Amino acid sequence: MAKESMKARERKRQKLVEKYAEKRAKYKAEGDWEALAKLPKNSSKVRLHNRCSLTGRPRGYMRQFGISRITFREMASKGLIPGVKKASW
Repeated sequence: MAKESMKARERKRQKLVEKYAEKRAKYKAEGDWEALAKLPKNSSKVRLHNRCSLTGRPRGYMRQFGISRITFREMASKGLIPGVKKASW
């Protein structure tokens, strides 16, 4: 389980990315690198990191489900993810 501060920091970055997306795109199209440099660093999309929506785990993230591999396995075993079942052959 990730610290709440890490999850909060990631949410804050996400808000900044959304807030400055239009300005950033405009400055990039114009080639105005000085104005782009004055924007907050965390408003860059590159600084975002995928995290599990339930536990906040940064590694082993599955994009299709938005959760980590460990959480996915637990939920799949309990039958909480529709259409997913344990393989057997």
